[in-house]
Amino acid sequence: MEKKKKSCLQKDPMSEANLDVEIGRLEQRDETKPFYTNSLTPREMESLVAICDTLIPSIDGSGVGHVDDCVAEYFSASASQTGTPDRVATLMCERLDHPKKWILRVALWFLSTWIGSLILCGRRSFTGEFPYFRRFCRLPEKQREDILLNWSSSFFLLLRMFFRSIKLITALVFFTQVDEKGSNLAWKAIGYNGPSSDHSGHEEELNEEKKKQPEEVFGPLYNGIVDLKRPREAVTKKLTGRGFTVSTQKSNTNGSSISNPVMTIRCDAVVVGSGSGGGVVAGVLAKAGYKVLVVEKGNYYARSNLSLLEGQAMDEMYLSAGLLATSDMNVVVLAGSTVGGGSTINWSASIKTPEHVMKEWAEKSKLEMFGSDLYREAMDVVCERMGVQCGFVEEGFNNEILRKGCEELGLPVKNIPRNAPSDHYCGFCCLGCKKGQKQGTAETWLVDLVESGNGLILPGCDAMEVLYEREQGKKKKKKTATGVAFAFGEEIYVVESKVTVVACGALRTPHLLKRSGLKNSNIGRNLCLHPVVMAWGWFPEEEIWPEKKKKSYEGGIMTAMSSVVNTETKSTYGETLIQTPSLHPGMYSGIIPWTSSKEFKTQMLKFSRTSHIFTLLRDKGTGTINSKSYIDYNLNDEDEESLKMGLERVMKILVAAGAEEIGTHNSEGKSLNIRTASGVEIEKFVREESSKQLKDLSGQICSAHQMGSCRMGIRPEESAVRPTGETWEVQGLFVADTSVFPTALGVNPMVTVQSIAYCIGLNVVDVLKRKK
Repeated sequence: MEKKKKSCLQKDPMSEANLDVEIGRLEQRDETKPFYTNSLTPREMESLVAICDTLIPSIDGSGVGHVDDCVAEYFSASASQTGTPDRVATLMCERLDHPKKWILRVALWFLSTWIGSLILCGRRSFTGEFPYFRRFCRLPEKQREDILLNWSSSFFLLLRMFFRSIKLITALVFFTQVDEKGSNLAWKAIGYNGPSSDHSGHEEELNEEKKKQPEEVFGPLYNGIVDLKRPREAVTKKLTGRGFTVSTQKSNTNGSSISNPVMTIRCDAVVVGSGSGGGVVAGVLAKAGYKVLVVEKGNYYARSNLSLLEGQAMDEMYLSAGLLATSDMNVVVLAGSTVGGGSTINWSASIKTPEHVMKEWAEKSKLEMFGSDLYREAMDVVCERMGVQCGFVEEGFNNEILRKGCEELGLPVKNIPRNAPSDHYCGFCCLGCKKGQKQGTAETWLVDLVESGNGLILPGCDAMEVLYEREQGKKKKKKTATGVAFAFGEEIYVVESKVTVVACGALRTPHLLKRSGLKNSNIGRNLCLHPVVMAWGWFPEEEIWPEKKKKSYEGGIMTAMSSVVNTETKSTYGETLIQTPSLHPGMYSGIIPWTSSKEFKTQMLKFSRTSHIFTLLRDKGTGTINSKSYIDYNLNDEDEESLKMGLERVMKILVAAGAEEIGTHNSEGKSLNIRTASGVEIEKFVREESSKQLKDLSGQICSAHQMGSCRMGIRPEESAVRPTGETWEVQGLFVADTSVFPTALGVNPMVTVQSIAYCIGLNVVDVLKRKK
């Protein structure tokens, strides 16, 4: 391995002067980030400021018990005093990508007029004094709070959607925004330390980094990253130095809408996406000796360039800055958008495809691959490449509670295999892994790509269209993939290739295929989300257990799991997994219920000792990807009942583990003090809270796994791609991500998608061999 690294450096040396320039760029990277603008009108901003200050006002915190200086400062700070409304506005205008985004602007404008306030607020906009009906911003704070609470449970879905979206974004911004020192005024009060000292990039540490090899500073992919912001000559030199052919002549795009690209690059294979699907295929093809170009929409953030600040990381490495949701806003959807994709920001769980799922896909879906020795070998190869192991040196707060609760109830609980070493006690991996110990594709398969000398990665590039040619002279015209057109800023580039692999993920792959002219009716259908609902339990610091030093956001994110089987469904679709999430202040505050400003701020004080446990469902119901931002998904009744059963089990686990207080994310925000409640009261609370409706924004459903939107099958009438991963309509065009899953998987999908991609990669190698 060392010899390979040295040879790569010799091929593409970096002088000390150039290294200083590159490090300088890292130090100034805030200046190169996209500039987001606030396009709200003054009247709309007036309404937004009033809403933000109603959600998070300056209040007297003396009634919450012992109040030190940092807690007093936290309670006295309002959203507007910290600049939150302007940040909320810029996120709404520039980053929020939702089909009903218009509701926010319309509602804010309505609230800026007295008649609009009357329509949206009803009699609550009446003051009893002239003028009797007032604009929202002119109403007393108590009336505004009552109005928001009414919106949260309104009969009108659009009002509930308006409240839910404004509340989520406002809370997310308030608890993630940082000052010039990288700190937030609420963090100390709520017990959040932020990234620890060994995560930060202090000036003396950065100077020390300059003495290291470039790839040690910038990560193992340093030599394989092509920065298209650099001068054209430097880009061309890097591409041709790796054996790619580059032309600035006009490319023949065969009737495509693409014209006059600034550059055409020729290679054996182009892979769109660098996550657990695309990264694996790219690595397999490059190691087989083929020239591979990876086009990635997200940017590359090397270890030394990770801030591990929640707000910044979500903006940089999550799809739509983490502000993605289904069309009815019932499900918040998290997906990676960076080099390495979801494997860069996921929670490390590395579970092999369950036996019953392989059997179902092999027999019911008639996909022989899943019953083959090859697929089992692929899972072994993938797990070995990621260094998957089951042990841990020390268990974190949430998992320790899950394990104890299960043991107290006599429930099965087992270790979760992880692609990280046993001593990796880090709760920040959802924001990137600073030490590179979590073995995502940016630390494994993409490293194989770079070290092979056969591949390069182009980050920050938005794939526009898959290119293909039509063979003339036949009744049924045959289409053959010829490459991809992508945009980098305002410039358009073309990659001409022998094969094309699309691996944009289940949310984006259907959009690219449809935009490229593919007509198969299954593209974008059969979307599964593994819906998740959570319950929480508070464990005061005064308790002997868990240890006082332990915090909810620290330690391995996932090390323990259990399961619940819904016997009424008579299938594995009723089975739910019980695991723990990673919740830092922004996301935590965004999903917990808001019932009053004081209650909300008080609940946040319990953040660092509040354990969250979730139940994840193998969903039977499916949704549709209608466009880039339009995700339709309706939780069916059977799936909802299974989630309720899982939620009931989660609350019982929290009680058995010794929680002092428990609650769910139901919009009513009810909780129960376990110490003062009788056994009958506890049982009643658990039963009632777990039986409440989850649909129509009554609770908060989340999803971190998306799959099935271009499912694999044996007939084009039922599937979008062949058993080989090749599309039915275009030869040489393959799909290799979670979108090809025939059904929902039921467990964390990283090992499964990498194993499928490995097999598809071998199929692509066979195609390339025939094209020689």
